[in-house]
Amino acid sequence: MANQIIATAVCHTDAYTLSGADPEGNYPVILGHEGAGIVESVGEGVTKLKAGDTVIPLYIPQCGECKFCLNPKTNLCQKIRVTQGKGLMPDGTSRFTCKGKTILHYMGTSTFSEYTVVADISVAKIDPLAPLDKVCLLGCGISTGYGAALNAAKVEPGSTCAVFGLGGVGLAVIMGCKMAGAARIIGVDINKDKFARAKEFGASECINPQDFSKPIQEVLIEMTDGGVDYSFECIGNVKVMRAALEACHKGWGISVVVGVAASGEEIATRPFQLVTGRTWKGTAFGGWKSVESVPKLVSEYMSKKIKVDEFVTHSLPFDQINEAFDLMHAGKSIRTVVKL
Repeated sequence: MANQIIATAVCHTDAYTLSGADPEGNYPVILGHEGAGIVESVGEGVTKLKAGDTVIPLYIPQCGECKFCLNPKTNLCQKIRVTQGKGLMPDGTSRFTCKGKTILHYMGTSTFSEYTVVADISVAKIDPLAPLDKVCLLGCGISTGYGAALNAAKVEPGSTCAVFGLGGVGLAVIMGCKMAGAARIIGVDINKDKFARAKEFGASECINPQDFSKPIQEVLIEMTDGGVDYSFECIGNVKVMRAALEACHKGWGISVVVGVAASGEEIATRPFQLVTGRTWKGTAFGGWKSVESVPKLVSEYMSKKIKVDEFVTHSLPFDQINEAFDLMHAGKSIRTVVKL
């Protein structure tokens, strides 16, 4: 099915592939995976969507039929995983060309384009009244962080949480922890300019690891009488992943890896950390089963239960998309929305 993209945001994952460092990256490619738009046309056999529907493309689809979709423990639909990873549609072809040469798809979405073609299981039909230049963020960052707290960690009321990395995903984790009733939420970042916004989202305090002579996990253990109940790594740095786990409380602490590390990176800790009752786990897209969950998240936003507008710090026309990447790399933006 073909979609007209109305708005798309720029995410670190796009930048990682753009840099050429992504060994699974295929080129030439149209990037973008955090978008929203309108169905322009549907192909043969598509029954659940029609031209004119308002949609958010999904980089994790939901076919509803594979053993992953049928298992309530995961959201990792595998129906089109192989072709999507190669930058192709399920039939093994690309729908993009430039000057007669094939261009590949990206994450099954390719939202950096006025029009894109996606599989029918890779879109969520949403409320047509939703502002697309805001809810496009529910295609990745906000949903990921919010779900990490609610679905992966299952944060409990009265608990203590630490969130490493206060970008868009980290702020969404804070929002989720607050929604779940956490009593104390500690933000951790080496950029103190992010602290004020983190507190607006619900952080009770923020700390900069560079302000201390000892490892940040030791600082957190002292601050929290033995460690936090839940920690979240939202950067993609394997050393920080270790610190996040080791900042957890003995006996019951849970640490969730949300950030995506570079390919080939490995995590390390002493096994004793796990033997003594800590849990290390990860999540993709916040654990949401995408086709059914994204419309609900849009509805939560429309009824003011979750923040979305507050994540948008900049808005630019499509021909200034490189500026959006510059703002992100400079740490000056949370999310820049690009309007097509």
